[in-house]
Amino acid sequence: MSAYYTSSAAAGPRKPLGKSSPLANSFSLIEYDRDLRFLIMDCPTNNTIALYLKEFARLNVTDVVRVCEPTYLRERLETHGVRVHDLPFKDGDVPPASVLKQWLELVNERLCDAVSESAAQPVPKTIAVHCVAGLGRAPVLVAVALIEKGMDPLDSIEHVRHKRRGAFNNRQITYLADQYKRTAASKHAKVRASPLNSTASPHASASPAGSGSAVPAIAPKSFFRKMFGSSH
Repeated sequence: MSAYYTSSAAAGPRKPLGKSSPLANSFSLIEYDRDLRFLIMDCPTNNTIALYLKEFARLNVTDVVRVCEPTYLRERLETHGVRVHDLPFKDGDVPPASVLKQWLELVNERLCDAVSESAAQPVPKTIAVHCVAGLGRAPVLVAVALIEKGMDPLDSIEHVRHKRRGAFNNRQITYLADQYKRTAASKHAKVRASPLNSTASPHASASPAGSGSAVPAIAPKSFFRKMFGSSH
């Protein structure tokens, strides 16, 4: 996996989600590199899936990863060329190793697909990810992908939170900031500085704080208040 994050400015032209779309406030696009991006969204249903399919076509969505129980027929997407991947885990929790493995394999596979294509696509491939509200489990997987690419964990939290207001609970923040470890392949990759971590992060150091609860090396309440406006 390439080990750096590319800003939207460097990623070439983008086809934005139309503001007139009824889903404009439900979708959050996260840039990954010039050939791939992520779409965090809430959960479609059989009654609303037609609206999602319309936007999937605009945004070049190749895959949908659902981490919650199914609420629509996968055939509705697959007949339109969109692959559906079921990687469920518990609401409010962090992803188990089996889910992480399948998630990162999918990201790598789509990156390889992009490299193997002879001509750059005018719109990058997009992997859509959703849980129920798109505020916990789905954002965690996207943040993991950014960390694997070389982004500082706290920068990945802030970046996703900036795009998806209200994302992550305390447990998920602690997991991403202090517990998740990059894979060996990413550790040995050449990491290039991103616009979000080109200078030392004020939160970069981390240490355990009290009774087994690991948090960044500043007071927990002030950390959450500074980053997210409350201590959750």
